[in-house]
Amino acid sequence: MRALLARRDIRLLVAARLIDMAGSNALWIALGIRVKELTGSNSAAGLVFFAFILGTLGAPLGGALVDRARRRPLLIVLNLASTVLVLPLLLVHDRHSIWVCYVVMTLYGLGSGATGSAMTALTQTLIPSEHLGDANGLLQTLLQGLRLIAPLLGASVLSAFGLGPLVVGDAATFALAALLIALIRQREERPQPARQEDTGARIAAGFRYIARTPALRQSTVAVVLAVVAFGFSESVLFAVVDLGLHRPPPFLGVLSSLEGVGAIAAGVAAAVFMRRAGEARTVTLGLACAAAGFSLSAAPSLLAVAPGTVLIGASLPLIVAGVMTLFQRRTPASLMGRTDAALSVLIGVPQTGAIAAGAALIALVDYRAILAVMAVLMAAAALYLATRPTHRPTGAGVQSPLAQELGEAAGEATPEASPPHRG
Repeated sequence: MRALLARRDIRLLVAARLIDMAGSNALWIALGIRVKELTGSNSAAGLVFFAFILGTLGAPLGGALVDRARRRPLLIVLNLASTVLVLPLLLVHDRHSIWVCYVVMTLYGLGSGATGSAMTALTQTLIPSEHLGDANGLLQTLLQGLRLIAPLLGASVLSAFGLGPLVVGDAATFALAALLIALIRQREERPQPARQEDTGARIAAGFRYIARTPALRQSTVAVVLAVVAFGFSESVLFAVVDLGLHRPPPFLGVLSSLEGVGAIAAGVAAAVFMRRAGEARTVTLGLACAAAGFSLSAAPSLLAVAPGTVLIGASLPLIVAGVMTLFQRRTPASLMGRTDAALSVLIGVPQTGAIAAGAALIALVDYRAILAVMAVLMAAAALYLATRPTHRPTGAGVQSPLAQELGEAAGEATPEASPPHRG
């Protein structure tokens, strides 16, 4: 880890990612609160986040763009565009102007999908394959810590000064992130043009690559099961506090802090575990932690719920860091943007449906039964991933079937091989 951070370009990349997420996390929660204040409607406030999710479904378009351009200049442009994008939120003053929030958040989600894919692809290019696990573990540790602080900061600033400073602050973080990325010195090779194909086929290439690469396909199936369970948890945790622990709603903040503690600890451990056991086993461990955590949360005792909550928090960075490292190591650079975007959609759609289903089911079904289903889903995902054979790298220099189909240049890594580090 120390050797990783000794590289100036990597420090700049990590700092840009953190600054970007800090501004975004602070603004998102505050914007939802502001819409609730202006309309008095929980549904109207919830639509703020729905609009963002709707925008992220356009991620395959962004992924196709990422794979046709050099990632560093593209990230600079995307961040500068986002600087301008958020400024119309300064016009939101009453219930008649909340439509601006929905438009901005939809575009925000679209931009976020492209930025995320470009960041994943640049990370793959910038960091040697053997250090990708360390980098993703570090990022998860820092991002989980940030998620503890940024929403509270956003709500506090909104209460004291209104929405304006948060909008300007978010715009400033985008500008600063663009500057930091511009300071990265490593030069990127221009993407080699693929043969002519229709737009739909080019956009769908990421989905096809996941389907044809066993290790990625298996991890995706497991993670989709997991995000369905996590989607249910958005509503169930309120019932755990109310019906299980008989505590007031603000006690959820205590549980959120416990989740954060587990997440930070697991983020630190993820890189070490990946080096010793591999990415797939790291994801499996995260899924098992979540299964145990949801099971413990069904008990009507803080002595069970507290460690269960820590385990739930610990599961997230293990799953995310493991999956991201696996995808970065086993995806050719020419497909990284589209593959990352495809994964985002494959996860985002079922997660959104699960959140809606959880909100409906909690009014009809005992929360302990839902927790049991969540634990079973997590255990099934862990068992599936643990018992499926995973293909190992077969070496570089052999063109993959998909690369041949797309007409990529010869000499590209195989679907299972770690992409070569450049620079």
